[in-house]
Amino acid sequence: MATTFKRILVGVDDSADALLAFNYAIHQAKRDDAELVIVSVLESDDMNVYQALDSDYIHGEHRELERHVAKYQKQAEDAGVQQVKMLVAEGDPGETIVKDVIPHVKPDLLIVGSEAKKGARRHFGSQAAYMAKYSPISVLVIR
Repeated sequence: MATTFKRILVGVDDSADALLAFNYAIHQAKRDDAELVIVSVLESDDMNVYQALDSDYIHGEHRELERHVAKYQKQAEDAGVQQVKMLVAEGDPGETIVKDVIPHVKPDLLIVGSEAKKGARRHFGSQAAYMAKYSPISVLVIR
């Protein structure tokens, strides 16, 4: 008997693996008639100190990311997923998803890509590995 999920959380960051994870999440949500919650995390590490202190800059980046994630939401809806929500969070992606997003969203499954989009962090430990290790729910890592 196959496991079915009621609420699926998928992390997106435009990396090739994250796009594969997103497509898999669409397939799983349609199969299970599950709600799909799409999350992207605005990383403060990508900002210099002046940008991080400028609330207008941060709010602008947040709004821009929300508009971008809304495109993922529309794509999932166009693919036939009946219930789709989106969420933009701020901080370290792995930690933010595990400690903030999962307790708030209460998904049954987290689907993520195996590699980050950019930055030194993708070479010195994986966000996906962090989430798989510390997540209180099942994690499916796509590559």
